[in-house]
Amino acid sequence: MSHDRPTLADVAAAAGVSVSTASLAFSGAGPIAATTRERVMHAAEDLGYSGPNPLGRQLRSGRSGIVGVIVGDALRRSFRDPVSVQMLDGLVRTVGPLGLGVLLIPGSSTPEEGAVDPLVETAAMDVAAIIWGGTVEDPNLAALRRRGIPTVVVEGQAVEGVAAIGIDDRNGIAELGRHLRALGHERIATVTLPFNRAGRSGLADAARMAQLEWEITRRRLAGLHDAGIVPVATWEAPASLVEHGTDAGRALLTGPDRPTAVLAQSDLLASGVVLAARELGLRVPEDVSVAGFDGLDLPWLAPDVLTSVSQQLADKGAAVGHAIEALIDGRMPDPVTLPVALRLGTTTGPAPQH
Repeated sequence: MSHDRPTLADVAAAAGVSVSTASLAFSGAGPIAATTRERVMHAAEDLGYSGPNPLGRQLRSGRSGIVGVIVGDALRRSFRDPVSVQMLDGLVRTVGPLGLGVLLIPGSSTPEEGAVDPLVETAAMDVAAIIWGGTVEDPNLAALRRRGIPTVVVEGQAVEGVAAIGIDDRNGIAELGRHLRALGHERIATVTLPFNRAGRSGLADAARMAQLEWEITRRRLAGLHDAGIVPVATWEAPASLVEHGTDAGRALLTGPDRPTAVLAQSDLLASGVVLAARELGLRVPEDVSVAGFDGLDLPWLAPDVLTSVSQQLADKGAAVGHAIEALIDGRMPDPVTLPVALRLGTTTGPAPQH
């Protein structure tokens, strides 16, 4: 042979079969006798042939075998968030057996209006998934639709022709809010997820509320309204991280007119509020109740166990994976809304009497 790497033609010649028969032996498609397949595999082993060139196979099939997963934040922050990690694990476990790989793409590498990561515009992918935060005007979604790439939006707005996976978080927050009201709390503050790609840290006044874009944040604020709660203060966090919850807690719990309860839109933010309360010498829940959302196991927060709304993160990731499978098969899956459940912990109690 004049070349270093053996080819499928070399294997076919060594096995005494046609190239098309050797190809069938490797693909597992079409009728081929077991003895013939075995002869081809023995020839491949003798020649050190590992299989068809994957790039060539992609070009012939018209598929890349890649799912583009656009996370709603910088990757370094997403991997610090157990919510993202557990959901991605459920997704990968579902699409892996389908022979699909995952390409992670940051969704907010730049806050500039209309900006998208170059990979969204250029990377080879068969299907894309946008993980939380998506809006109808999301530039990532617009770019994917221009490219004709089937897309799944997770916890975003309903868009015609786009698969949707969500959770019943609005009702979950409403139930949590009613729990706090039943405990006698009237001065309830909230710590939110980002309002948009250009997330900021601070109190949200009426002007800032008018700039709210991300659907996940909007739904969870609406859940408070459903429970009859008008927050005494709304603090916007730039990401779902403990340190941002701590910043919020320090600001909200300092002063004589502090709230008696703080409801955060994620467990990491809520845990940061608990840490801030401890730092300020406040007892949880005797002086202030704190509640979150996600139902995470946070043993490092002991002895406190967060009151929270739990969601099934791995199941959500699997649901995204099943939607991806349907899109690859040319089917539009039905929208999925997964249930949530109130989980009572040790961080909520009766409102203090002053």
